[in-house]
Amino acid sequence: MSSRRQGRILAFQALYSWEAVKGRFKPPLEKRRILEELLEFPWMDEKDSEQLKEETRLFSRLLIIGTIENLEKIDETIKSHLENWNFSRLRRVDLAVLRTSVYQILFQRETSVSIVISEAIAIAKAFGEEKSYGFVNGMLDGIRKTVENTVV
Repeated sequence: MSSRRQGRILAFQALYSWEAVKGRFKPPLEKRRILEELLEFPWMDEKDSEQLKEETRLFSRLLIIGTIENLEKIDETIKSHLENWNFSRLRRVDLAVLRTSVYQILFQRETSVSIVISEAIAIAKAFGEEKSYGFVNGMLDGIRKTVENTVV
């Protein structure tokens, strides 16, 4: 597995965890403490954590922090592309994949959108439900088209 894929998976897992606990903290100190904890990947066993390349660790942290810092714009973008579906009904797995991917599409312009979408599909297939990857693909493709049409 590439270090970038592993970094994306770690970011996805952290954002999944973030969504699960976000309603339980009192801003801003508790929010910061939880973010700092997630950036240490506490779900990884010690051996895997020690073997994690520094490049992978840094890339995943960039995705996590960037996504959380831009969550409002990212969620607005996702909501604007939902058809006949309520944002609150999105599965946490799908939402975490979409958030990290939309962050990359909107803010990491040096990364090819086709790579972002391909990676998101692979993660959705590995962690989501049977139809997750199709949903993620459709959403990200729609967002890609909108971004391409608005960028000059």
